Amino acid sequence: MTSLLTILADRFSDAILDTVEFRGERTVIVEQAKAGEILRYCHDELGFDYLIDVSSVDHFGVEPRWELVYELYALGNGARHHLRIKYKLPEDRKAESVSEVWPTAAWHEREIYDMMGIEFTGLADHRRILMWEGYPYFPLRKDFPLAGRPSEMPDVAFSDRAPLAGGPFVTSPTTASTVHREPRSREMD
Repeated sequence: MTSLLTILADRFSDAILDTVEFRGERTVIVEQAKAGEILRYCHDELGFDYLIDVSSVDHFGVEPRWELVYELYALGNGARHHLRIKYKLPEDRKAESVSEVWPTAAWHEREIYDMMGIEFTGLADHRRILMWEGYPYFPLRKDFPLAGRPSEMPDVAFSDRAPLAGGPFVTSPTTASTVHREPRSREMD
């Protein structure tokens, strides 16, 4: 696998900002301008034929605000290699879609648009995937309030803020250990 990092560094030396190897995982941090080309090269030349995930990180208050993370895997020829490609994206820019390289990327990119508001050039379908069309907010942004925002849509389950206290994924405030604060432990009592 180290040879793959060397191949990438030799081919894209001007665009590789950093490489990180930690606990058997390899991450390559690249410049945004060359990210699409590097991702295509990983697919076409290095055999990363499986796109596991595309995710985004909101570095609210820091520029560039966004970070896109691509989890790649090589299945062919018994290779079984994992590679993570990351790049930062300013808030006023669009990311380049890789849905022509990995068709499943379209779903990931739509979710990133829906939850974070990051748009992708070359993505054929920018419809929302989880929130309803016309929803004016992006709920996974760090500036989105934890209590939610009121909704004016009467045919949606919640027309006001959805309550979080005591919900299925909310821990209970207590001095007990993490095991006892965990929501499933309340079901056993």
